[in-house]
Amino acid sequence: MGILSFSGGIIFALPFLQEIYYIPLAEALELNNTQVGSLMSVFGITAMLSYFPGGWLADRVSPRKLITSSLLSTGAAGFYFSTFPSYQISLAIHAFWGVSITFLFWGAMIRVTRNWAPAEEQGRAFGILEAGRGLGEVLPAMATLAVFAILGSGEQGLAMVVIQYSGVFILLGIVAWFVMEDRADRSDVADEKPKVGLQEVIQVLKMPVVWLIAIVILTGYSAYWGLFRYTPLATDVFALSVTIGATIAVGKMWFKVFIPLVSGYLGDRFGIAKSVAWLFLILFLNYVFIAFLPGKAALAPLMFVSLAIGSIAVYAMRGIYFALLEEGSIPIAVTATAAGVISAVGFTPDIFMPLLGGVLLDKFPGALGYRYFFLTTAAICLVGLVASMIIYFKIVKRPPVDSQ
Repeated sequence: MGILSFSGGIIFALPFLQEIYYIPLAEALELNNTQVGSLMSVFGITAMLSYFPGGWLADRVSPRKLITSSLLSTGAAGFYFSTFPSYQISLAIHAFWGVSITFLFWGAMIRVTRNWAPAEEQGRAFGILEAGRGLGEVLPAMATLAVFAILGSGEQGLAMVVIQYSGVFILLGIVAWFVMEDRADRSDVADEKPKVGLQEVIQVLKMPVVWLIAIVILTGYSAYWGLFRYTPLATDVFALSVTIGATIAVGKMWFKVFIPLVSGYLGDRFGIAKSVAWLFLILFLNYVFIAFLPGKAALAPLMFVSLAIGSIAVYAMRGIYFALLEEGSIPIAVTATAAGVISAVGFTPDIFMPLLGGVLLDKFPGALGYRYFFLTTAAICLVGLVASMIIYFKIVKRPPVDSQ
């Protein structure tokens, strides 16, 4: 689980580079807000198209082969991106990352994690996964941010950041090949190779809980994207420096390390769906607050508090929402296939959230654009609250007679 979870965090660093280096990335590539958002949108489109077939593949193929191939190919493309090519080529690289990460890596990671722990400890299993992913994000991010600052916080520093990440991907891919196993069976499941065909796929598509979980992850992931805008908010509205803005982005990553562990244990104790519902309520209130917080330097501490609250709630949710697979009684034999369907819907915010933010900021410059963005994110969180409550009251408290 160590190599898997660490790789599962760091592998998203390059397509999500704008989370920390939004303004330096835009300057290095000479892009406006809408074009920067388009990079992530293209990544999101190819990722969305890859989640479902990738999930089906992960139920049939060795996770070692899939994860190793993903890390090596993603790193190779990263070395090319470090040259900061044209906008069109940058779009193509982000499109490739959508395939190399989601088609090869994502489904295998979810399947291995669910098979790693018994049914009653799924919250803890996914909490541990998310905590390891947090370490895979924050430790390299701190190291690369230091290099970025030393090299002058400009294009040269950003290029070195990309090169460092790419080299780590290659190294992890080699290590994964030698330390991971070809099989990942759970002790309470019959030891047989899963055979997922058309009948099993149709079975997954007909389960209402699959679509409800997809809505929960879509809205929860949109809330995660809302955190990205705090970095440019700090510089554009609260007049903080670019380096401070990047430091804020890295600082909030520490919540990814500890919060999922806590939420995983609490989720197992109090219920996953119930916990998710409470987290959505907190996120709704927090995004409404930041939307109307005046952009004055003296109020920057309140912005930091809002970021801390939002980060805790988002990372707590990320630590447990895939545990809804178990709480929703989805058969373990189709774990990755169901995760593929859910992820294809649930991670569509990669397509529309960065583009939405870019368009709003270009059309309504300054504080007004951020207000509209955060209010939209708050409304999305309300939808997630409703979906999680339906799962709790209609499925968890009153499970269907035929859960298969």
